[in-house]
Amino acid sequence: MTGQIIIIGVVILFFIIFFSMVPVGLWVSAIASGVRIGIFDLIGMKLRRVKPSKIVFALIKSTKAGLNLKANQLEAHYLAGGNIDSVINALIAAQRAGMELSFEKASAIDLAGREVFEAVKMSVTPKVVETSNISAVAKDGIELLVKARVTVRTNIERLIGGAGEDTILARIGEGIVTTVGSAKTHSEVLENPDDISKMILEKGLDAGTAFEIISVDIADIDIGRNIGANLLSLQAEADNKIAQAKAEERRAMAVALEQEMKAEVVRAEAEVPKAMAEALRSGNVGVMDYYKMQNVLADTEMKSSIGEGVHAYAEKKADK
Repeated sequence: MTGQIIIIGVVILFFIIFFSMVPVGLWVSAIASGVRIGIFDLIGMKLRRVKPSKIVFALIKSTKAGLNLKANQLEAHYLAGGNIDSVINALIAAQRAGMELSFEKASAIDLAGREVFEAVKMSVTPKVVETSNISAVAKDGIELLVKARVTVRTNIERLIGGAGEDTILARIGEGIVTTVGSAKTHSEVLENPDDISKMILEKGLDAGTAFEIISVDIADIDIGRNIGANLLSLQAEADNKIAQAKAEERRAMAVALEQEMKAEVVRAEAEVPKAMAEALRSGNVGVMDYYKMQNVLADTEMKSSIGEGVHAYAEKKADK
């Protein structure tokens, strides 16, 4: 009796270990869906720390879609850190759209960090990207605010290593600024906005990017500031300040020159008494001559004082 219990326990333990190691239900689902995969392949996936459900369901989806993929391909991509579901969905979408896309190419795009399924959808259905208001100034100094809608689609061949949407938008902005800046007047741009689209498309701004520009449409153009007038006003203000500085410099030089001349006069006047004393000492000027000269100076000073008083009186009377 005890031996039978041990045998039954061993059998139960065997089946528990077997069903925990072997996903029988998953294997049955694969066989029922027409996917040929061995039971030992599923056990090997578990030992390699691969989720068998991920591989089996992806194989079922690809088989139903008519794709000829192997479990080893999916398992290798899974172990490399790839997104199997995204790759399978991209391959199915490409097949339905008549695009040539191999599993190796799709897996490489996925491992490069690109959303391969979104890229395929965008290649089939182009995406419209709208720029913000781009400021550009025509030659007449008028600022224009231009907004453009860019229709792009994914270029699968350049998806690995190609620049993204930000580069496309930056190049579109550069093209708008160049086109508006080459116009003689802002009126020319307002009259022919399609010239911007033509010039951008002719430049091939999608070179080196993961996208192909299909069309560029000008959504809106607004008139901004008069940049030319503002610059002229600022230049005039700067010139005025320069002229004022130069005038102040000349005035300061004139004041300095006047002070120097006054100093020379004071210095010369200081020499007069010395010269007079020397003349008296040497006998070149007599005492009477000196007194006569002093009288003349006093008389002159008195007349000047009287003249200033009369002039001040006349001005005061005129004011009344």
